[in-house]
Amino acid sequence: MTFTTTLVLEDGHRFDGESFGSIGERIGEIVFQTGMSGYQETLTDPSYAGQIVVQTAPHIGNTGMNSADEESARIWVDGYVVRDPARRSSNFRAQRTLNDDLVANAVVGISGVDTRAITRIIREAGAMRAGIFPLDGRTTEEYLAAVQSAPTMTGRNLSAEVSVKQGYVISAVGQSIGSLAVLDLGVKNATLGQLASRGFDVHVLPQSATLEETLAINPVGVFYSNGPGDPSASDRAVELLRGILERRIPFFGICFGNQLLGRALGFETYKLKYGHRGINQPVLDKRTGRIEITAHNHGFAVDAPTAGVVDSPAGFGRVEVSHVGLNDDCVEGLRALDLPAFSVQYHPEAAAGPHDSTYLFDEFRALVLGNGRAE
Repeated sequence: MTFTTTLVLEDGHRFDGESFGSIGERIGEIVFQTGMSGYQETLTDPSYAGQIVVQTAPHIGNTGMNSADEESARIWVDGYVVRDPARRSSNFRAQRTLNDDLVANAVVGISGVDTRAITRIIREAGAMRAGIFPLDGRTTEEYLAAVQSAPTMTGRNLSAEVSVKQGYVISAVGQSIGSLAVLDLGVKNATLGQLASRGFDVHVLPQSATLEETLAINPVGVFYSNGPGDPSASDRAVELLRGILERRIPFFGICFGNQLLGRALGFETYKLKYGHRGINQPVLDKRTGRIEITAHNHGFAVDAPTAGVVDSPAGFGRVEVSHVGLNDDCVEGLRALDLPAFSVQYHPEAAAGPHDSTYLFDEFRALVLGNGRAE
């Protein structure tokens, strides 16, 4: 059974449609995701916490849901907007329907709306607050007042909401090369699998971990994961990372981890107009001249010079921007030249594809082995 539901954007736009998933009211930052596949990975990616996701692909849900493709233990999006939800699943791997999982996770959605029009509004005006509401007699002005009274994404530290509460260990696949400290800021299962397959005993630590707790596992390297929120609100993780860099422990960060490396090195971060979210983003590797098609999910970026080598404002030696986004010249990677540390803004694990960038996990393994820290 469906009910009439409405989507109200912060700028006053309103779209009426049908309920999809749970019935209820949700307010968050509305963003669009351009992937034509991989919606299960999107929904279970903790980086989408606090956001209402609009799928630009019109037909969503046709392959159903399964336990193997989940990136975490639950769905994290605050709301879900699609045009045409599949009426049934038609894939041999499907165990449940998309609607089943949305209901089980209390995710409020809306369908039957013009997602192309919504996407164009976001592209022109930028990511903004929005709300999904049951049509219950309130006026548009009343819905809008609820949306405009909600917090914005700027300044929000969401890592504590998505991070593991208790640490755990994933054993290395094959011969171990040592313990890797992974700071869980919203880590995905595919990332942990990639690291374990490179011979690391993966110690997943909560975002509240201290430098002493991190060093207690005698790590051969440290990894910062993806995650939601504003990097300028994550001072604790920045200070921890500076302690790691001072000890010359090899470091690799992705997505949110790239932004935090940027801050640790002394650069500022800023909010993008509407962000990068999809599995088709072209990125230039400046070292090789190779263009990679990459998976993205970020609304913030590092403010650093994209040309040449600069000195770290925080005193960590020379730094270069290693990768650049070809759509908007956004910083897509950082490399410290006097320390064993690098990061990328995109997702090299990309379980839903593409797989152009998985070599970065091999580079991190080589960095650890070359640094003389591996067992």
